[in-house]
Amino acid sequence: MKKLLGSAILLGVIIFSPVISMAGVDVHINVPLPPPIPFIAPPPVVVLPGTDVYAVPDIEEEIFFRAGWWWRHWDNRWYRSRFHDHGWAYYRGHPSWYGGIPHDWRDHYRNRVWRGHPWDHRPIPHPDLNRHWRDGRWRNDHGWRRPGRPDRGPLDRDRGPRGRDRGPRGHDGPGR
Repeated sequence: MKKLLGSAILLGVIIFSPVISMAGVDVHINVPLPPPIPFIAPPPVVVLPGTDVYAVPDIEEEIFFRAGWWWRHWDNRWYRSRFHDHGWAYYRGHPSWYGGIPHDWRDHYRNRVWRGHPWDHRPIPHPDLNRHWRDGRWRNDHGWRRPGRPDRGPLDRDRGPRGRDRGPRGHDGPGR
C-alpha cells in the first residue's frame, strides 16, 4: 500500500509540476509618457558650465542632452530618448549627472552669471550638436569666453596646468 501511495504521489508531481511552473507571475506597471512638445524647429542648446551637459534653455520643460541621449524630467519621473521630440522611454531612477545641475540653472542663464562668474553662453544650433559633443568641444566651450582666457573658466576642471587637457584620471596625457 505504501508503494502504491508513493507511486501515486510521484505520478501526481510529474503530471502537475508543468502546470504549476506555467502559472507564472506577470506584472505590468504602466508609466505614462510625457506629452509631446510641439517644436517649430529643433531647439538650440547651451553647455552648462563645468559639466558635459547641454540644456534647452528657452522652453518651459526641463530637457537636457548628454552623451547622445536627450533627457526629460516630467511628473517626477525621468525619460530619455535619442530624439529631442519623440521616442521618450521611462528611465528608472534619476541620471547621476543631474545632481550637479543647480535647480535654478535657468536663473543663471537669464542673468548670464554662473555661480557668481560672468557666463557668456552662446546657443549651439541643433545641426552642430552631435559634432560638438562627439568632438569633446564641451570640454573647452563652457560659455566663459573671457578676454585673455578664451576657453577656460573658473569651473573648467577638465583642463590641466597651462591649459593642457588632462587624461582620464586627471593625469596629463602621454608625452606631456
